[in-house]
Amino acid sequence: MKLKELKIGKFKARIPIVQGGMSVKNSLSPLAAAVSNAGGIGVIGASAIDNEELRLDIQNCRRLTAATGGLVAVNIMYAIRWFAETVKLCIDEGVDLIFQGAGFSREIYKMAEGTNTEVVSIVSSAKAGLMAERLGASAVVVEGTEAGGHLGTDRSIDEIFPEVRAAVRSIPVLAAGGITDGYDIAKYLKMGADGVQIASRFVCSDECSAPPAYKQMYLNCQKEDIVTMYSPVGYPGRAIRNALINKIEDGTVEFPGCKNQCLKRCSYKYCISDRLLKAMAGDVEGGLVFSGASAWKIKEILPAAKIIENMVRETESVPE
Repeated sequence: MKLKELKIGKFKARIPIVQGGMSVKNSLSPLAAAVSNAGGIGVIGASAIDNEELRLDIQNCRRLTAATGGLVAVNIMYAIRWFAETVKLCIDEGVDLIFQGAGFSREIYKMAEGTNTEVVSIVSSAKAGLMAERLGASAVVVEGTEAGGHLGTDRSIDEIFPEVRAAVRSIPVLAAGGITDGYDIAKYLKMGADGVQIASRFVCSDECSAPPAYKQMYLNCQKEDIVTMYSPVGYPGRAIRNALINKIEDGTVEFPGCKNQCLKRCSYKYCISDRLLKAMAGDVEGGLVFSGASAWKIKEILPAAKIIENMVRETESVPE
């Protein structure tokens, strides 16, 4: 199966693979640039980064991709309190693409109108996909329950994708959730996807800023270790079971108080940003390690470009 380029608005990627923008500094400019330089679309995750740090990271990504002309993209969660300010910063910095999820923003399309920045909406239903298309999205990513992190649905990508693909006709439609290799990519391209978004596989890349203990959680986990849990954001989340997950499930997790005022709405059961940052600091038992449902399939750490190369080879080995 021959891979075709992915066109989103005025921008093109030679390889139709988007590296999902992961939270709490899992996907910063070194990873995003490596993916974009390899021909895909690398995405900086904007949550749990203050805006000045994000500005510098966007500028660094632009420097790292200057020689190849690779795209610069940012993922922004609608649930964060400073969503509008972050969108404005990204537009001011001239990012090529904003991927927006964790809620649905109507305002972002007007904010980006007339600028160089294209907006891609992450959706979990045909209704949301149609609304994004009507309001001005340049593409939609259809994310099923197999995805890592916060989930907008309990339905499988295999159920949702055909519905969105049938409804959304004028812009590219990408599949996301549980995709780890080229054989998965080929499956969704055959279903009519214009491309795919993949996040968890890139955690186990050389360029991902997660510490060794975090990456080892991925390499060591079994299928049954990957569970859904309650998140103060108001959505379920998918993560790798550890001591913290056990405490969340039995109601004994400690909550010393809100530290960051990061969410528009928060249940205050525990501080999710604090727990995500703990894991990124190496405390993988007291912190929260988000992952997709297929993370158990990942068995080695490789350069991002090699991961892309392997995915392309596997996809192209599948008959049309």
